[in-house]
Amino acid sequence: METLSALAATYVGRIALAVVIWLIGKRLIDFVLQVLDRRMDKVHVDESLHSFLSPLLSTVLKVLLALTVAATLGIEITTFAAILGAASLAVGLAFQGSLANFAGGILILLLKPFKVGDFIEASGFSGTVKEIQVFHTVLRTPDNQKVIIPNSDLSNASAINYSAFDTRRANLKLGVSFDSDIKRAKAVIREVADKNPLVLQDPEPVVAVGEHGDHGYVVYVRLWAKNSDYWNMRFSFLEDVVEAFDAAGIEIPYQQLDVHVKQSG
Repeated sequence: METLSALAATYVGRIALAVVIWLIGKRLIDFVLQVLDRRMDKVHVDESLHSFLSPLLSTVLKVLLALTVAATLGIEITTFAAILGAASLAVGLAFQGSLANFAGGILILLLKPFKVGDFIEASGFSGTVKEIQVFHTVLRTPDNQKVIIPNSDLSNASAINYSAFDTRRANLKLGVSFDSDIKRAKAVIREVADKNPLVLQDPEPVVAVGEHGDHGYVVYVRLWAKNSDYWNMRFSFLEDVVEAFDAAGIEIPYQQLDVHVKQSG
């Protein structure tokens, strides 16, 4: 009876302590999650990352709490910890690529090199970002195709974000025949740029001879436009230059071969 009483007292005490630890732990976990949610809302963390991190942290904390309660009850958890570690290693090796994509997705959501709606170029593809998921990012190309890129590729390689700034510069090369007046050609190009309402005047357009090509001069043109007007500005400017060259009698060079025949006496 004394032994039974001692065992009962011991286990009742452990059970009571385990219940207390479980209740306090649950309240502490809820408090931590609430603080985390408020903090992420305050710093404007992406909703995709927010909805993923909260359940993940909740699961991890609850597993730790369960192990603590088991240890309090006197349950040997060393074996379970070893099994859990081995299983984690096996799962990690089996899903190595997926884990890399997961880590890449977390980095993208945290560092925000681009966001939904941006036009980017990465991994050999160009398109508008439609979705940023935990394992991959979805692009829509200009010809309306869906491209799925693993996040590990996006986080470990270079990417161009064309939507990062409000303005964008067009770098154009225009050919002018050697037989044409190059100063007149530059003046016509600048006049076309000044008349185009989509071309920004600050920064000022640049028109300069950049090369002497095989068949004519190569004029470098640098034009700035709002990001939303970039392609319309580029297309309209090139078309206007063609019409202005025709009106001014300025020739655009084309490939030709001159053959000189010498007659021997």
